Amino acid sequence: MKAPDFILKKMGQEEEVSLHSYVGKPILLTFWTSWCPDSQKDLYIKNQFYGSMKNNNLILLTINVTGREGNKDAGLKFMERENYSFPALEDEGTKTYDAYRCMGVPTTILISKEHDVVATYNDKVHFTEVLKNIGKIL
Repeated sequence: MKAPDFILKKMGQEEEVSLHSYVGKPILLTFWTSWCPDSQKDLYIKNQFYGSMKNNNLILLTINVTGREGNKDAGLKFMERENYSFPALEDEGTKTYDAYRCMGVPTTILISKEHDVVATYNDKVHFTEVLKNIGKIL
């Protein structure tokens, strides 16, 4: 399946980011909400991973599923409170989440350089499982 393109705003900003702007780059994409304990654990690990990334061959993007949040600013407040540095985008409700056929949060998707969806992981996967398969997209 081709990864559905999107154009979303960076969290708390007017600047937009599109999937298309990363043509030729493999992507680790995660959908999340601030209230979900599994998302909270996953994002903590992803922030550590992001901080340890030495090269920019792999793009790490996260999308806050605003349509599943209690209020509009919940995701931004969560990011600020946790002091996370990875790129976070705001979904338009659940538009992008639905386009990727997500069934829950967190959902992590590995996207190849050609922007094909290589693997999709649900909320119960351990990050080591995702790491094992990152080599398939690098």
